[in-house]
Amino acid sequence: MGAGNAVQDASLGEEIVRRINELGAISEESNQLTRVYLSKELRAAADRILGWMREAGMSARLDAIGNVCGRYEGERPGLPCLMLGSHYDTVRDAGKWDGPLGVITAIACIAELNRRGKRLPFAIEVIGFADEEGVRFASTLLGSRAVAGTFDEAVLSTRDRDGVSMRDALTAFGLDPDHIGAAARMRRELLAYLELHIEQGPVLEAQNLAVGVVTAIAGATRLAARLTGMAGHAGTVPMALRRDALTGAAECIGAIEQFCRTDEGGLVGTVGYIQAGPGATNVIPGEVSFTIDMRAPTDMHRKRAVADVVRQIEAITKRRQLALQLDVTHENRTAPCAPWLREQIADAIAAEGFSVFELPSGAGHDGMAMIDIADVGMIFVRCRGGISHHPNEHVELSDADAGARVLLRVIENFRPREDRAGAS
Repeated sequence: MGAGNAVQDASLGEEIVRRINELGAISEESNQLTRVYLSKELRAAADRILGWMREAGMSARLDAIGNVCGRYEGERPGLPCLMLGSHYDTVRDAGKWDGPLGVITAIACIAELNRRGKRLPFAIEVIGFADEEGVRFASTLLGSRAVAGTFDEAVLSTRDRDGVSMRDALTAFGLDPDHIGAAARMRRELLAYLELHIEQGPVLEAQNLAVGVVTAIAGATRLAARLTGMAGHAGTVPMALRRDALTGAAECIGAIEQFCRTDEGGLVGTVGYIQAGPGATNVIPGEVSFTIDMRAPTDMHRKRAVADVVRQIEAITKRRQLALQLDVTHENRTAPCAPWLREQIADAIAAEGFSVFELPSGAGHDGMAMIDIADVGMIFVRCRGGISHHPNEHVELSDADAGARVLLRVIENFRPREDRAGAS
């Protein structure tokens, strides 16, 4: 890019950070950031984003599921689009950058094209997905699944912690739950889906790199385990005669950690929740429940690992004479990023003077749903300490600027896949 563009790009970084802070102030709590699906805070955030989209030269609207959608026409109206997106909902007590960075950066790039009066041989759409995190109704990727045409209407009957159903919440938000299908897009409308997102991990920081090329969004399997033994008096039951569900669970958890630590293929496993009963200091635990979350860069690797871990848990519980109930509660397949998009992202990174580094995403993203209707590519931006889903989540201005420059270069030099080049 020329010197004039470089100056303009620097101002893009500043604008992005300013808007991140502005959006981060919209929260249901004053002392922490929480913005969940179909809340009044989400509506306020949607209105702010819609305004930014229109300022950038886009037509903008709220779709049937609550996604904010902006469109910047190409050289002529009605062309297929390159879709850019991420989500604008948050977890509870969140950081400001997870999701909104991708939406705000995309808008900033379109504003720069509009400032120059530049139109491309394809349209560009920016979408802010209304629910990726799944905090309120415990069902993730609601916004992107609606766009991909894979929304499960059974979730409309689920209720939040206050007993409000998703159907009623949609109505209160000003949407019609019977018309969610109107949010679905067709494959022929999209040339590709690109998402810029913070890494949410420490790898780029360890490599001293501002940006990276994502190879795949790792699939995940979640299980719920319940071990049942025999509660008893802590002072009268000899150690050799105990059927302690908690020590059995501890051995299972240790086995999961050891199995994943010795794997060399990027496997990760987490036990994030455990509950022991009856929960008294002087009673041997008779029942323990815990969760297992396992992720890997490929589905085959993950499924084999899950099967191996299940066999180990079964052996441990059998030896300890514990009853075992083990249920799969969630399973998402791996979403590989398209090689032709990875190549274009890598070219843009190199052209901006950065080393090209590829890495998988262990976290889930909207691309996992969008892959059903489009090839997917992702750009990761370094975050301080690899911290995410936490108030300390942070991106330096220079890294936000680097991400914007890379994304803008990808957009301006975007080449549709060969078999889509003549799409209209």
